[in-house]
Amino acid sequence: MTELDSIAPAIAQALTKRGYSELTPVQKAVLGPDMEGRDALVSAQTGSGKTVAFGLALASTLLDGKERFGQAGAPLALAVAPTRELALQVKRELDWLYELTGATVVSCVGGMDMRTEKRALERGAHIVVGTPGRLCDHIRRNALDMSSLKAVVLDEADEMLDLGFREDLEFILEEAPTERRTLMFSATVPRSIATLAKNYQKDALRIATQAEQKQHIDIEYRALTVAPSDRENAIINVLRFYEARNALVFCSTRAAVNHLTARFNNRGFAVVAMSGELSQNERTHALQAMRDGRARVCIATDVAARGIDLPGLELVIHADLPTNPETLLHRSGRTGRAGNKGVSALIVPHSARRKAERLLRDANITATWAKPPSADEVSRRDDDRILADPAFEEPIREEEQDFVRQLLAKHGPEQLAAAFVRLSRAGRSAPEDLMDTPSFTPSTDRGDRPERSEPRTPRGDFGDSVWFSLSAGRKQNVEPRWLIPMLCRIGKITKQEIGAIKMQTEETYIEIARDWSDRFMEAVGPKRSLEKGITVTQLDGMPNLSGGSRGALYADKKPGGDKPDWNKDAKPKRKFDAKPDFAGDRTSEKTDTKPWVKKPAKAKYDQPRTDRPKGDKPGFEGAKRKPFKKKAD
Repeated sequence: MTELDSIAPAIAQALTKRGYSELTPVQKAVLGPDMEGRDALVSAQTGSGKTVAFGLALASTLLDGKERFGQAGAPLALAVAPTRELALQVKRELDWLYELTGATVVSCVGGMDMRTEKRALERGAHIVVGTPGRLCDHIRRNALDMSSLKAVVLDEADEMLDLGFREDLEFILEEAPTERRTLMFSATVPRSIATLAKNYQKDALRIATQAEQKQHIDIEYRALTVAPSDRENAIINVLRFYEARNALVFCSTRAAVNHLTARFNNRGFAVVAMSGELSQNERTHALQAMRDGRARVCIATDVAARGIDLPGLELVIHADLPTNPETLLHRSGRTGRAGNKGVSALIVPHSARRKAERLLRDANITATWAKPPSADEVSRRDDDRILADPAFEEPIREEEQDFVRQLLAKHGPEQLAAAFVRLSRAGRSAPEDLMDTPSFTPSTDRGDRPERSEPRTPRGDFGDSVWFSLSAGRKQNVEPRWLIPMLCRIGKITKQEIGAIKMQTEETYIEIARDWSDRFMEAVGPKRSLEKGITVTQLDGMPNLSGGSRGALYADKKPGGDKPDWNKDAKPKRKFDAKPDFAGDRTSEKTDTKPWVKKPAKAKYDQPRTDRPKGDKPGFEGAKRKPFKKKAD
């Protein structure tokens, strides 16, 4: 392997022993002649071999021309990772990479016994791997000696900043010796990472591998549109359709993780959970269950699953859409690693289709838009697996022949085949019957969408339809914001099949596409009732709107001649809307703001104020002011 000529033979031997026949682009880049002794800011996609890459980059600095390390003392290198799982994974990678060099690698992560870590540091270590918070604790307690450090590595630097570790990272870098190498590895390089690199790196080499430009070529992206109520059922069908050796389901909250874990356990899936509320011991056991085959589905939050490396992970499902393109790439990067193929499936409710389209576009990913596998498709996939079972190709062994003849004689070939099918399907969760939803075709060019300043185009002619009457109207506070979701949920339809909605005083008329009207009535049931005591009646033709309507919501065309009678429901006039006739009122209309209040005539104010006796008020001669009395409480 010519790429390893420039590094220590012990490292090259470890790579060969591990089965490395060719290095990845990022691993080749860090071995270039320009990297010798320099700082570096490396951006490469998740799963491109970054851990081995910075292990190779550090080898020349740490060994300093020697083939093996001497006795361990103060650490020579420090690797910082955002999560406990990723830090332990980095330690495992460095263990085998530096195994033949005699290096001692120690981990310092939250959730582990701090006293055990302190004793390991006192015995001596060449490389320390840890999480920011725990490393800061050891430094402040003088358990971690930073005086001999030759290099500091920040792995997944962008994620550490997103998790709020900026102050901890700055503290670690300031405590490290000034003359050191600083290597930053990140999937993306936002402004915050560039600022951190500028402040703490010297003459850093910027490395962006070709793999970064062409994201995740071994991952098949699928965007599956579903009705909101079918989201969990769609995930079940996706898991059953692919039957992946390992699958990872991402949720946005811990509550969603707990809910899906309970639901899938009840459905017979071997599932484990990964969320921040679990202890380190529980998270370690969950990952080990995935690695040894006791569990096949892991449901996790973004933070808990950061940096997880599960061998054979073939399927990633986004139960909740990620919040940004970077998270989408990190989630999907758990599969399709080291040349293996993988599938990343986004579960897209109707209301989130445009959001999913923007995420994929901003991440520069082309996905296949489709519907989730139906129950029939899952069943056919099961049948194909049975037919392709390698057990059918194995010859009948001599010790099996007598018993096979007995089975054929007693049960016959058809009964034996049926029993084999039942045994093959036993223990598998039954697929779910999903609602039929309209297909979604994403826009391929930003220019084909109208600008915000342009007016929306009308829906056009709704087409052939059937009218229905609901036994509730404005008097019962009917509102489209809860009426439409109720119709879609109970009637097994979507908003696309609903036309005009016309509300009357005690009745509401809805227009539904004729192709979906029978399905709507079948879903409503024989009682023809919805929620809140509302009943449904199918009309023979157009509704009679002679009683007036305040307009149509979602209406495509207003029926001609239906002019509402606005006077029917008009509010009664106020008591003083008409100006009363006050006899003797000499005030002008221009200055009179309240015509029903009679004011004194101006004649009583003709005498100037200076000519009146002090204390007299016009119109109140001889009157005495009554003393003010406070009312009792």
